Amino acid sequence: MKKVFLLLLAIFSLNVCSAQKFESNWASLNKRKMPEWFHQDKFGIFIHWGLYSVPAYAPVIENSGLSYAEWYWNRIEPKQPNEFTAFHNKNYGADFLYPQFEPMFRAELFDPQQWAQVLRNSGARYVVLTSKHHEGYCLWNSPEADRDWGRPWNAVSGTPKRDLLGDLTNAVRMQGLKMGYYYSLYEWYNPLWLKDKNRFVTEHMIPQFKDLVTKYKPSIIFADGEWDLPDTAWHSPELLAWLFNDSPVAKEVVVDDRWGGNTREKNTGATYTTSEYGGGKDANIIWEESQGIGHSYGYNRNEKLEDYKTSHDLILMLVDIVSRGGNLLLDIGPTADGRIPVIMQQRLADIGSWLKVNGDAIYETEAYKQSYQWSGGIKRQKSGKNYMAGYSVSQMIKPQTDTAYVEAFFTRKGNDLFCILPAYTPKFKLRDMHLKTNVTATVLGSSKTLKWVKQKNDDIIDLSALKPSDASSELLVIKLKNAL
Repeated sequence: MKKVFLLLLAIFSLNVCSAQKFESNWASLNKRKMPEWFHQDKFGIFIHWGLYSVPAYAPVIENSGLSYAEWYWNRIEPKQPNEFTAFHNKNYGADFLYPQFEPMFRAELFDPQQWAQVLRNSGARYVVLTSKHHEGYCLWNSPEADRDWGRPWNAVSGTPKRDLLGDLTNAVRMQGLKMGYYYSLYEWYNPLWLKDKNRFVTEHMIPQFKDLVTKYKPSIIFADGEWDLPDTAWHSPELLAWLFNDSPVAKEVVVDDRWGGNTREKNTGATYTTSEYGGGKDANIIWEESQGIGHSYGYNRNEKLEDYKTSHDLILMLVDIVSRGGNLLLDIGPTADGRIPVIMQQRLADIGSWLKVNGDAIYETEAYKQSYQWSGGIKRQKSGKNYMAGYSVSQMIKPQTDTAYVEAFFTRKGNDLFCILPAYTPKFKLRDMHLKTNVTATVLGSSKTLKWVKQKNDDIIDLSALKPSDASSELLVIKLKNAL
């Protein structure tokens, strides 16, 4: 009996430990262990889709928030002369109000199964859809939206007459991907927000957020629009305590760091750190960089071909971010009628083709003690800014005569080291690595074993015998088995 009692006591203790309750303060919330899947999956797709997809316009100004088409309403509301108001007045008229775009948001060509197939083929492991942006228009049937706006202000009661969020969620999960949502805490022109911010938080935001989580069970929540109030006014600690303790996704969900004007980058236990159109972070924290394929998150009809990153540069960006321990959340902006623009589909397909061959160097990897191998010369420094940093990894790999450039990126998995080369070279010099004699060198996508020799402090890996059919044509990955 004593043994049975001790066994039951041990089981009870284990259950108590596994059911740890988090208090509504950051000291307690930061004790939560970040679910491992997020750091392992590395690559997700962001989707900005809403009423702003109807005008789908912003001026193209690189490294500027003015290029964000999803901010259209905010840019035209002050009625002050600018590029947004000039475009709006010319094409819709000065008396045309933003809510009048709602009947034009029909999503008549939306095919969630086709979207989900495109997303899966990109090699992404998770998807984050705008459940609502700062305009407050919801892509699911939110009663709080209709009530507080005093009009149909969601996709089910409004013109699409369809649960766009729910339909895409089901399709994405059928493809084996995790599904999450962007959620703006504030809403620019919600009458209740303008009248009484405290009531907006308690009567609109909190019940709406809980409804979204309870109905659709997201794996990720990307909060945003938090900067007007501190975390205490948003009741963020209480809301996250509910999310981590009592919500249906308490064990799996991960959240970003945007929960109040004083929370970004501070609570790195409970949240992951975000940067956008910037240089990202380094491997001592869990972080994610988000960017669009162009200069905007929402679809911008004003962008031209040269405004879109090439497939090579997008793959390069993914490699760079992962080599520094981060995730890439790459954004696409669908059209108002429900299409993913073909050029965006093409970019995603190219990334997916590269990952099919080289994903072993990306998924479930860790940052190596050095992210890059530099050539000789003076090293160029990454910008320390987090927002609109103008950081360009494609510039960092360009050979220079007197300035160092990146010759290789490194990731690791167990005892194996991956060297990702920005461009093919017949012989790759691995500097100061001092490989052991039992290390095996191969290129992902090829069954050939590469020859390598020591040369003083360096190791020379011979790639000259490779044929184009042996591996992917660009950004070759050398796998050094048992190198660590």
